[in-house]
Amino acid sequence: MLDPPGACGWSVTLHIGSEIEKADGQVVKAGNTAMQSNGNSAAQPESGGSAQPGVSGLQLFYELRDPSGALIYTGTDSDINVTNPALWWPNGYGKQPLYTLTIQLKAGETVLDTREYPIGLRTVTVSREDDQWGQEFAIMVNGVKIFARGADYIPDDCFYPRITREILERDVNACVFANFNCLRVWGGGYYPSDEFYALCDEYGILLWEDLMYACNIYDVTPEFAENIAIEAKDNILRFRNHACLGLICGNNELECAWTDWKDVQGHAPSLKRDYLYQFEFLLADVVKENAPDAFYWPSSPSSGGSFDNPCDENRGDCHYWDVWHGQKPFSEYMKHYFRFCSEFGFQSLPSIKTVETFTGEKDRNLFSRIMESHQKNPAANGKILYYLSETFRYPKDLESLIFLSQILQGYAMKEATEHWRRNRGRCMGSIYWQFNDNWPVASWSSMDYYGRYKALHYMAKGFCDNVAGSIEKKETHMGFWISNETLDLVTVKAKIAVKTLDFQVIEEQEAFKEVPALSAECLFEKEYKELIAGRDDSVFFVAEYEYEQNGQKVSKKEFETFVPVKYLELKDPAFKVTENADGSVSIQTDTFVPYCMLEGISADTIWNENVVAFTDKEAVTLVPVENQKISRDGVRIYDIYHTYH
Repeated sequence: MLDPPGACGWSVTLHIGSEIEKADGQVVKAGNTAMQSNGNSAAQPESGGSAQPGVSGLQLFYELRDPSGALIYTGTDSDINVTNPALWWPNGYGKQPLYTLTIQLKAGETVLDTREYPIGLRTVTVSREDDQWGQEFAIMVNGVKIFARGADYIPDDCFYPRITREILERDVNACVFANFNCLRVWGGGYYPSDEFYALCDEYGILLWEDLMYACNIYDVTPEFAENIAIEAKDNILRFRNHACLGLICGNNELECAWTDWKDVQGHAPSLKRDYLYQFEFLLADVVKENAPDAFYWPSSPSSGGSFDNPCDENRGDCHYWDVWHGQKPFSEYMKHYFRFCSEFGFQSLPSIKTVETFTGEKDRNLFSRIMESHQKNPAANGKILYYLSETFRYPKDLESLIFLSQILQGYAMKEATEHWRRNRGRCMGSIYWQFNDNWPVASWSSMDYYGRYKALHYMAKGFCDNVAGSIEKKETHMGFWISNETLDLVTVKAKIAVKTLDFQVIEEQEAFKEVPALSAECLFEKEYKELIAGRDDSVFFVAEYEYEQNGQKVSKKEFETFVPVKYLELKDPAFKVTENADGSVSIQTDTFVPYCMLEGISADTIWNENVVAFTDKEAVTLVPVENQKISRDGVRIYDIYHTYH
C-alpha cells in the first residue's frame, strides 16, 4: 500500500483564531472561528500560551473530541496538538472522520455562548509543478495527488427556499453513488447552504468553490468593490473550515471572455483593468485574509491569470466544447490532453416521466412549442439529432429518442473521462457539465430536476470508479486499460474476446497485470483488421476482468463495436425477465444487446447498476439500492433494437 504523508507518525496542530463580538459595549456572542490545521511528518513545536481576546473578564474554553467521541483536549489553549490524527480523505481514497470542537465563551463560571464545529483534519492544495508537458494542475490531499472525478453543480432550484436538506442529501448521495470525489460549485448560481458543505464533509465530496461571478463584465466602482468584498468575506467565513473545501476560484469564464469572446473584447479597456483588480487583487486578498490555507485560482478556465492564454491546454484548467457546441465527433476528445478539464458536456432529454410533468399528450414531439420551451439551448435539439444520426438508427417514438439521447450523452462523457484517466499524470481532473437541474428541462445534467438518474449517471458509476477498465479504440485496433485510483496495488485478470452477435467466440485471449496505486496501465492491445474483414457489422469486442477489493472479488466488463451501432444487424433480444419480490429484476437474452436500461413505471427506483450490456447468455440481476422505493407495477425496459422496431 502507498504510504502517503499523513499516515501514522503525523502530528497536527489545530490553530483556533476566535473573536468576541460586541454590541453597544455588551458581549453578544463568540465570533466566527478560523481553524488552521498544519501537519507534516515531523513533530510540531509546542503550542504557545492561551490566545484570548482582549475583553476584560471574558475567556474562551476549548474542547476537542476525536471521531469516536473520546476527549482529546479541554482547556484555554487555542493551539491544540493532535498526534497520529485520523485524516479526512475524499471519497474513494479513505474515510471521512470528523472531530468535534466545542468553544465556550465564559464570564467567570457563566457560559455566555457556545459553538460546536465538526472538523476534518487534512491538508489540501493544488500542485502546479513544471513537467515535460508544461505545468501540472493537480489537487493534492494529504500529500497525495488525486485524479478529480465529478461534475459541475448548479443550484437545485430557481427558488432557494425549495432546496431542503432532503434534496441536498439526495444530491450528495447521488455523487457517492456515481463514485464522484469532486464537485465544482459553478459561479453562475448562488452560494450553497451550510448544510450542503456539512454533507460534503460527511461523504467526502471535495469542492471546487467558485465565487459567484460568471460570463459577465463588471464596472468596479468603490461602492461595488466594498459590496463584493463584504459578500465574499461573509461566504468564505461560512465554508472556510469545512474539510471538503478544495480550492476557491474567482469566477467562471470571465478571463477567457476578455481574450476569446468578440462581444466582450469590444468593451472599454478600463473594464478589462477592473477585471484584474476585482479577481487578481481585491478578491484574492479577501481569500488570503479570511482563508489563508485555501488555494485561490483567479478564473476557470485559466493558466494562472493576467490574460496569459487562459485556455492553454498545457497549464491550468480548461473548458472544452468543440464536442457538442462545435459538433465535432466524440473521437475529438482523444486529441486533447488537458491538465484538468473542469467543464465539458453533452445534452440529453429527461425521463419520459419528467417530460409528462410539463406536457400534454399533444405536446410530446421534440419540436413542439412546449418541448422547445423546456430546452436549455435553442440549437440543442438539432445537435442531439445530428449526433444520433452518426451512431444510431432513427427512433420510432419520443420514448426511444429520450433513451438514445441519454445513451449518447453517457457515451460521450465516458469516452472523454476514460481517455483522460488513461493519461493520468498529464491530466488530473475530469469534471463534466453538469450534475443537476434547477427545473424540468432537457439539459446537460446527469440527474434531472426530480432526482431521476439519466443513463449518464449510471454510466458515471463505472467510468468514475476507483478501479475502472476502458477500451482505447483506434479504428480496428483495440487496447484494454485499467485505471487504478486507489492507494493499493491492484492485480487484474482479464479475458479478451471477439464474439459474434449470438455470442460465438471467434478469438479469445487472457491478460494479467499488477497495476500500481494511482496509475493507469495497458493490459492488452491488438490489431483486428484481418480477423473482422467482411464481418465488422456482426461482431463485437469485449473485455471481462476481475480484481480483489476489500477482500471481495469484483467482476466487470467493457465492450466496443468495430462500426457504429446503427450498422449492426441486431436481433430482437426477446428478454426473459423475472421481477423478484425484493424489487430486483433478472434479465436474460441469447443475443448481443449493447445498451439496456430499466425504469420503474411508478416508483423512481435506483438500482445498483443500470445501462447494462449483454455480451453472453448469463442473466443480469439489477438490485435496488438500500431504502429505495420498488415499482410494484413493473418496469420499462429500453434497448437499442426496440428503438426502431
